[in-house]
Amino acid sequence: MSAQPSPSTEGGPVEPLVEARGIVKRYGPTTALADGRITVPAGESHALVGRNGAGKSTLVRVLTGLEAPDAGTVRFDGRPAPPLADRDAWRRKVACVYQHPTVVAELTVAENLFINRQPRHRGLISWRRLRTEAARLLDTWDVRVDPEARTADLKVEDRQMVEIARALSFGARFIILDEPTAQLDNREIERLFGRMRALQDSGVTFLFISHHLQEVYEVCRTVTVLRDARWITTAPVADLPRPALVEAMAGEAVETIAGQGVRERAVGDGAPVLLEARGLTSPAYEGVDLAVRRGEVVGLAGSSASGKIELAEAFAGLHTPTAGTARLDGAKLPFGDVRAALEAGVACVPRDRHEQGLVAGMTVGDNATLSVLDRLGRFGFVGTERRRVVAAELIDRLDIHAEGPGQPVSDLSGGNAQKVVMARALASGPRLLVLINPTAGVDVKSKESLLARVDSAREDGTAVLVVSDELDDLRRCDRVLVLFHGRVVTEHPAGWRDHELIASIEGVDHDG
Repeated sequence: MSAQPSPSTEGGPVEPLVEARGIVKRYGPTTALADGRITVPAGESHALVGRNGAGKSTLVRVLTGLEAPDAGTVRFDGRPAPPLADRDAWRRKVACVYQHPTVVAELTVAENLFINRQPRHRGLISWRRLRTEAARLLDTWDVRVDPEARTADLKVEDRQMVEIARALSFGARFIILDEPTAQLDNREIERLFGRMRALQDSGVTFLFISHHLQEVYEVCRTVTVLRDARWITTAPVADLPRPALVEAMAGEAVETIAGQGVRERAVGDGAPVLLEARGLTSPAYEGVDLAVRRGEVVGLAGSSASGKIELAEAFAGLHTPTAGTARLDGAKLPFGDVRAALEAGVACVPRDRHEQGLVAGMTVGDNATLSVLDRLGRFGFVGTERRRVVAAELIDRLDIHAEGPGQPVSDLSGGNAQKVVMARALASGPRLLVLINPTAGVDVKSKESLLARVDSAREDGTAVLVVSDELDDLRRCDRVLVLFHGRVVTEHPAGWRDHELIASIEGVDHDG
């Protein structure tokens, strides 16, 4: 497939709002982009997709003026991009709203909107004008947020809209959304998409980056695919069936990728119960009873306010319920103590690999072996060679694409970084493995690799809890428990249909 031509009118072709051609970017011996290109007409929602390491982040850094390409050109409205040093000119062209907010949490909305450019009177900040101008800006773009609210108190979706409004206030009409739905539930996602459509009607253009391919079909008109640091195709989403899109991203037919995945396996009633919880209660959930057998994979589903994540984190020692007990292999499970939970046989892949899963300043090997340091030496000393050998084994076992144990973990793509988090969890040989959004923000092939580790843990006799908003993650489960407003409301055995599970999550009686 080839790139689509720019839209035209009777007067001839229209210059695209943004165009990048032949972008090359190298970091030492590594080529992050060998042939990056994209063309986005004004007023469009355009998707940029590809596996982790495909070059998406590098292309975004070039499109936002954070880095200069080694070769290639970027043009806005048919004119060359501004010089790299002219940050104000770049802000008038483009802005990126990242998965992790860049607003200052302790400042108000108004202060964030006009940070470093507050209106002044006689050399002092005019707080009245600041609030007035902030309210006017929010009203212009129909962002329904109190300008005097502390930004930390806002919902994720509202923080994103504040960032978009701030970008628009500089004059930018090209907004890059990088994994904007990663921390949103279904209702919040629908509201975000509605706001995107309204902004498009007002002349705003979006570049939408997501690993959730269904969202691409819902909100975007055109999609560009990168693979192995190169442009692969640009096509209208209506002309590109999902199997063809996955094949373009992965370089393999979707049937091949799927064939690496699910192997159905029923857990017999005779398997002993490893995890048993009774009456677990906290501000987020109430009266939860559950049991997970040896070699069983149980899913926890629900909206972001269902209490599913808080429940899973309690088993991993991150929270202490106000009532109830849990036992793992007959022994009382400690709450509120991560180290004690680890020693009791619990391992966890936390919900946010950046904040909770990785130590950014350490190497791949250091991160992968953090949970087993006591086994790598004697008398409090860690054997360097022993740690290197164990780390190398984990890298091979998880198929982590890294130069070796000594590579900084911060250099890895999202999918490989998540594999490091999974490697650390598996390194301790847990009896209970708690996985919270284990494939969030990773590409198709990394997702299959991570989920294959779930199968391996199952075969080893580990009890596994999977908490996820991804239906593909939950399909690996022997059964799925649905939480609604903090209570377990239903259980779906393996083989459930999408609409049945979604109806339970949304609190809808699908039989009615």
